[in-house]
This record gives sequence, structure tokens and C-alpha cells, in this order.
Amino acid sequence: MMLEVALEADGEWDSSTGEGRDWAALAEAAAAAAIAESRFPELAASARPVELSIRLTDDGQVRTLNSQWRGKDQPTNVLSFPLADEAELRLATVDGPELMLGDIVIARGVCAAEAEAKAIPLADHAAHLLVHGTLHLLGYDHGDEGEAQDMEAREVRALARLGIPDPYVEAA
Repeated sequence: MMLEVALEADGEWDSSTGEGRDWAALAEAAAAAAIAESRFPELAASARPVELSIRLTDDGQVRTLNSQWRGKDQPTNVLSFPLADEAELRLATVDGPELMLGDIVIARGVCAAEAEAKAIPLADHAAHLLVHGTLHLLGYDHGDEGEAQDMEAREVRALARLGIPDPYVEAA
């Protein structure tokens, strides 16, 4: 697959992990895993370039975007802004210009707090949010129980591809 991930990370993302995390590699792997578990796995075999943009930023920027686009004046863990509709996704293997999936934005503070509350590595939770966001770009949602179960199952399978445990299993 010619997956191109344009990643922009605020300085606190790199400096806060203490592990020199390669966020671009993690983002690309998470997006590829989500695509493989989607109803559009043919994107993985397409010679047509597929691109998505990821911004790793602070809670303030995410709060502003969440307020502007969703009318919710608070930070959230991840926002997704799809650019391709289902028809474009179904035609993704047809020769054509680069397919722009959309944008994903993750809030550092919210992500870190959630990871700490779950007692999991920040990188694992960030990967989960990247998978979740990519699935949103591919048309998935969790508006009702059936959609939520389908999306969660796809997330679990995508994360397993990355060697990350099921995030929905409650710790004993």
C-alpha cells in the first residue's frame, strides 16, 4: 500500500515520553492496521496513493476544534475529519489521484490521562486512538450499540496486529 501519513507533533509529544517514540512510524502502522480490518481492505493492495494527516497537539487546540466543529467546548481524546466518502473509498483501487482520507487530531493531555487511568503505555493508547480515528475516516461510527460493537471489534483486531492488548478488557 502506498500509505502516506503526514504527521505533525507538538514538542511535548516527543519530550514527554522519555522513550524517543517514533510517532510517525506508530501512526503509519496504526492506520495500516485499521485499514486492514475495515470494509475497505483493498486499499492495502492499491497502487493508488492513500494519504491521511495526523496532528498530535495539546488539549487547548483540540478544545478549540471540538468547540468549532462539534459545538462541545472541552478537549476530547481524538477528533476525525473525513474527506473521502464511501463511493470514493470503494473506487480507491481505480487509477486516479491520491485519495485523501482526512485528518486526525489527538490531544496530548487527554490521551496521557486516559493512558495513566488505564495503567497502559502512552504509545499503546495513542495507537488505539489512531486506529479509532482512522476507522472514523473510513466511515465507521459508534452512534448505536451495533455500530459501537462492530467498531470496537475492528479496533481490537487492528491493535492485535500491532501487538497491543484488547483495550476493552477490564483490568481485574
